[in-house]
Parts: sequence; C-alpha cells; structure tokens
Amino acid sequence: MTLRAIRAFLKLEAASGIILCLTALGAVILANSPWDVYYEALQNLPIEFELGSWNLQTSLLFGVNNGLMTLFFLLIGLELKREFLIGTLKETKQVLLPGVAALGGMLVPAVIYAVVNWSHPVGLNGWAIPVATDIAFALAILSLLGKRVPSGLKLFLMALAIFDDVGAIIIIALFNTQTLSILFLFFSVVIVAMLWLLNRSGVFLLFPYLFLGLLLWLCLLKSGIHPTIAGVLLAFFIPMRERASPLQRLESGLHNTVAYFIVPFFAFMNAGLSFREIHLADGLDTVTLGIISGLFFGKQLGVFGFSYAMIKCRFVSLPFNTSWLELYGVALLCGIGFTMSLFLGTLTFENDFPEYLVKVRLGVLIASLLSGVAGAIMLQIAFRMKRVKA
Repeated sequence: MTLRAIRAFLKLEAASGIILCLTALGAVILANSPWDVYYEALQNLPIEFELGSWNLQTSLLFGVNNGLMTLFFLLIGLELKREFLIGTLKETKQVLLPGVAALGGMLVPAVIYAVVNWSHPVGLNGWAIPVATDIAFALAILSLLGKRVPSGLKLFLMALAIFDDVGAIIIIALFNTQTLSILFLFFSVVIVAMLWLLNRSGVFLLFPYLFLGLLLWLCLLKSGIHPTIAGVLLAFFIPMRERASPLQRLESGLHNTVAYFIVPFFAFMNAGLSFREIHLADGLDTVTLGIISGLFFGKQLGVFGFSYAMIKCRFVSLPFNTSWLELYGVALLCGIGFTMSLFLGTLTFENDFPEYLVKVRLGVLIASLLSGVAGAIMLQIAFRMKRVKA
C-alpha cells in the first residue's frame, strides 16, 4: 500500500467517523423528541423484495441490518484480501503484532463479559458484543489529533481493526445461526462452488460474481445462517490482479457508499436510545455492565497486555516511532465498539429478547464514549511527553 493510498484511506475513515457520530447523535435526539413516533415508523417501514416467485416481506430495519450491512462485510472482505495479497498484511512481521493484539482485544472483553453475566443465562448470550472495535470512530479521533500521530501507530490500528472484523465475522458465522435448513445450505455450497469456478476460469466481469452473490445472500437467509456472511464469501472470489482488477474496482466503488451512507444509516437506525425507556435497573443490569466492562476495561487490557507481552518477549517491536504511552492510548481507543457491537447485540437479542436492546445500546454508547475520551486524553499526554523529551 502506497503512502498516498494510506492517507486517502485514513482521510476517508476520519470523515466517516465524524458523520457516524452525527447520525448516532441525531438518532438519540430524534428518539427523545416529540417526533419519536416517526423514528419508530421509519424503523418498521414495510419493504418487499421479489425475485421471480420468491418473495420477502420485512421491515426497513431488517433490510438495513441484514441487507445493506452485507455490503459493509463485502467491503471488509475485499480490503482483507487486498491487504493480504499486496498490502500491509503481506509480511509476517507486519501481521504478528496487530494480529496478537486483536486476539487479546477479543478474548479479554469476552471473558470479562462472561464473568459479569455468569449467573444470567440470557445475558450470557451477549458475550460477543464487546469484542469489536469501530475503526471509523477510532481513526477519526486519531486523525483529529493531527500530524503528531506516528504513521506506524495508524497502520497498527488499521491492521488490528481488520483482524478484529475477521473475528467478528467468524463469531457471526459460528454462533449467530438459527435452525438450519439443509436444502438451502446445500444450495449455498453449490453457489460458492460456482464462484470458485468463475475465479479459476479467469472471469473478470463483475456481473456474474455479483449475481451469484445475491443468490448466495438469499440462500443463506433461508438456510438460517446470517446472510451478511455472503458479503465476505463473495469477496474471497472476486479476482485480484496488479492493475484495474475487478476487486479494486468494486472496492473503490463501494468505499464511499459504505463509509458515507451504509454505516451512518445503520447507526441512525440502531442507535436511537430513548431515555424514557431507561430505568436505574437498566444501568445496573449485568448486560449493560458487562458491555461497559468488556469494551472499556477488557479492550485496553487485551490489546495493550498482549502487545506488551509480545514486545517484551522480543517476538516483535513497537510500531515505528511509537512510545508505550501512545500504544496504550490506541488500546483505549479500541474500546470504541459502536457499529459492530450494536450489530452483534442486535443479532443476539432482537428476535427472542428485544427488551435487552435498550441495555445493549446503553452499554455500547457509554463504553464507546468513555473509551474515546480516555484514549484522546492519553494520546495528548503521550504527545506532550514526547515533545518535552525531544
């Protein structure tokens, strides 16, 4: 990845993070205004999708969470494939530190959440909610701190977030499934085989891949596996070559749409926490406390702790021109879970225990706010200390 490409990526993600913050704030304001009924009506707006004799009738909220977010996962898959083939994750040394840090940043929050909810069987199902980091918000805060942020620290956060997203995708695939339909699961496998044949045959037209991707989404939806996984599976088979490849064209075409519309719209549709629905018991509930503890304390302990161990054991070194305090500041920023945490919380509780969504939103919003503020303050302190020493 060239320096120009990295700067463009960071600039885009920073802008997306600011828009994301504004749309989430707008959702909270609207949900607590006299026009909250219109917000709920928008969430429940009926939509209908037809493909031949196949018909799907659902709500706009379902369409956003299960349809538009598939494009979000498609973009993640495309970025992941490109980074492994020609980008920052191509060399083992560049992969090891953020990979291990991401692993710690998933394991420790999940364990903390599970401990808090151990005697609460329903709440325990949400153990995956605090494992995710919102790259848009985290990079937005880093970018607002200006040129003082070392490039090595930014690359570390970018790579960590990619591994973090992969972990979330695996969790969705393995644990967020409904009763499986063997017939549609078989159809899904057949479509994946067809995508593989297209790739092996050297087909570089995007349309056949996208058409099969749509069919795969429909089959996964009917199979009981969460349909957003179709985006990641499709990305693995989009051809990649040095110049003007289908993967690069599709990634470029999706980036602005995902960053400026899909993710902010998802936040707007899911972040509308009504304060009228909140009671003292919600703030003290184990689900809320588990999310706050997992994201705010677990993320920093996992990311920084695993990184510290790897560096002290001399398997890797600190990112270029980065101090320990700066690394800890980024570990704090990793506690901003927002988009993916809300998504995982929705998948966990929406169908069987929708009353828990208030606790999920409350926990994610509080933890993300604490992590963002604490991370920004810590990084400011770290930059001042570096300037004094210089």
